[in-house]
Amino acid sequence: MKPLDRFLQGQEEPNRSCFLALREVILACDEAVSETIKYGMPCFCYKDKPLCYLWKDKKTSEPYVLFVDGLALEHDKLIKGNRARMKTYSVNPNEDINVEELNSILRLALQMRE
Repeated sequence: MKPLDRFLQGQEEPNRSCFLALREVILACDEAVSETIKYGMPCFCYKDKPLCYLWKDKKTSEPYVLFVDGLALEHDKLIKGNRARMKTYSVNPNEDINVEELNSILRLALQMRE
């Protein structure tokens, strides 16, 4: 079993299903996107450079996508918080993922990596 699959198997529902759906959307955004584990978190790379991570909020346990160069990304659904470089895209695991919105943020992030 791959390390990423082990991470996903260890998540409780509804987060597991949410993480699986996020994984599918992120991998489908470009054929050059690959997955691995970095810092114990699922990491998605574009041409071998980190693009984003999957993780969950410490307080709410809700999943989010952490964009590596988020500070340079302008989108009203991205949250900077107290991070110096990254921004997050929060997802409610009990609702449908706004795939169109996530894809628009992914396109912005990919453009920065080209």
